[in-house]
Amino acid sequence: MPYRSSRASEPTASQSTASQSTASQSDGSRSDGSRPDGSPPGAPASGRAPQGTGSLISARGLVKTFGEFTAVDGIDVDVRPGEAFGFLGPNGAGKSSTMRMIGCVSPPTAGRLRILGMDPASQGPQIRARLGVVPQRDSLDEELTVEENIWVYGRYFGLPRSVVRRRATELLEFAQLSERAGSVVEPLSGGMKRRLTIARALVNEPSILLLDEPTTGLDPQARHVLWDRLFRLKREGVTLVLTTHYMDEAEQLCDRLVVMDHGRIVAQGSPRSLIEEHSTREVLELRFDADDHSRHLADVDGIAERVEVLPDRLLLYVADGEAAQGEVARRGVEPLSALVRRSTLEDVFLHLTGRTLVD
Repeated sequence: MPYRSSRASEPTASQSTASQSTASQSDGSRSDGSRPDGSPPGAPASGRAPQGTGSLISARGLVKTFGEFTAVDGIDVDVRPGEAFGFLGPNGAGKSSTMRMIGCVSPPTAGRLRILGMDPASQGPQIRARLGVVPQRDSLDEELTVEENIWVYGRYFGLPRSVVRRRATELLEFAQLSERAGSVVEPLSGGMKRRLTIARALVNEPSILLLDEPTTGLDPQARHVLWDRLFRLKREGVTLVLTTHYMDEAEQLCDRLVVMDHGRIVAQGSPRSLIEEHSTREVLELRFDADDHSRHLADVDGIAERVEVLPDRLLLYVADGEAAQGEVARRGVEPLSALVRRSTLEDVFLHLTGRTLVD
């Protein structure tokens, strides 16, 4: 069944991190799970901002500390309805701490935070009931079958058994897991488990889907399959908020993102605008047979707008990579290898922070 966006249900009961409390239906769906407008009951719902505001998530001066350590240091964030918004940065940048505050499972130390127009400090249960959460580590019950994991999770929201089963069927089709519905979870591949976790998070038709490092640990093929599923949700207008340290993932999925480092936002915008603002169109990578690549800086002086020295290569930031490579050859410089590529968000991060995303 093709998926169409539908209005998010608004259950009123508590939803905890490991298990969600009972939540009531207020989306106008009938007892059998069907809707007056004909949209499928299991379809992911596009997030709608509360009346009178343009943001589903709004943070001002948001701070999170753990003792004397500051994980999130006064950030401002706005997430609009229907967009895919990303937090990009290395491990320890403050991304997951920010997501836990947005998910209403970790209270802010300071600042103002509003989710769906509500205050997490006093309305956490109502907010959590309208979120779909995909944690960094899967929390599936591996002794249950694939479909049973969705059934049990759906019942935490107080959904009728018939509705949960109907939605499970639709969600497993969406996640390309229909053929494994009766299989026990434990032997499934990492990619399948990740898709099941996402399908399970959609059972309550959330207004916002939170994804913390959604493809960490997956092989390239599994990552691309998962990207395809997330792109389909994005195309249906589902509001996605994700953290990642993969530059290609952020470029593929995010309409807008913030670049975080040491708990602070160092840049924000669309992937393309960030690259255009903070990097050049192309990069020439040169590798030499040397322990210290800085010894070759004089060889390439004046060729590039900017040169970065990494332990294993030089990065020359230029408008025309082939022309720069030709100039290197004309000067008689002979690197072990030369590669021309387009600039990426990795280059943006390197320029802004002086280090790579994998440091």
